Amino acid sequence: MIKDNLDYVYQNIEDACKNAGRCREEVSLIAVSKTKPVSRLMEAYGYGCREFGENKVQELLDKYDAMPKDVKWHMIGHLQRNKVKYIVDKVALIHSVDSLKLAEEISREAIKKQVEVSILIEVNIADEDTKFGVKAKDAEQLVRDAASLPGIHVKGLMSIAPYTMNPEENRQYFAKLKQLSVDINQKNIDNVNMNVLSMGMTGDYMIAIEEGASFVRVGTGIFGERQYPVK
Repeated sequence: MIKDNLDYVYQNIEDACKNAGRCREEVSLIAVSKTKPVSRLMEAYGYGCREFGENKVQELLDKYDAMPKDVKWHMIGHLQRNKVKYIVDKVALIHSVDSLKLAEEISREAIKKQVEVSILIEVNIADEDTKFGVKAKDAEQLVRDAASLPGIHVKGLMSIAPYTMNPEENRQYFAKLKQLSVDINQKNIDNVNMNVLSMGMTGDYMIAIEEGASFVRVGTGIFGERQYPVK
């Protein structure tokens, strides 16, 4: 099943890139593996997946130890400041930096562990009450503040679009995030590179790619529905 799903997702990525006149190499797939056992991740690994995304620190740590070391781990869920110390030296990218306090904690731990940490600023692009992320109007200031901290490199923006049955409805938000990244990039802020746009999930990643996504985060489309433990 996973091989068929991956083949389907890869083909969709290729088609979306063609539609947008983009090179396929511009888009990377993050296999969102939350709640999935290592055996399923290894199956995806066997079919070429090397980028995996997790929402929870403990789950990332457990899988980090169990998976091959050439896997790149992405922290895509809300990150609590007291958990930062466990992952700064293990992740390729933290997607969900939504406050200066969190950025400052990442900086402190990066210095302690003598690592450089790549981050994205999470933007609540649709201004939803239920979502984390800085408001679009405040994103540039957070980018500037985070980029001034030692041990941190701001690589771009991330957003979670609204849940919708019609992915076309989210095109406006993806376009808005892309424009925001272009606007910030034109400011030529030190230690800021807006090359990364993390946007698009199982239901809308093709639209996200057409609007400029460089990372798409696909879980259900690869592994099937999430499996939560019975309480």
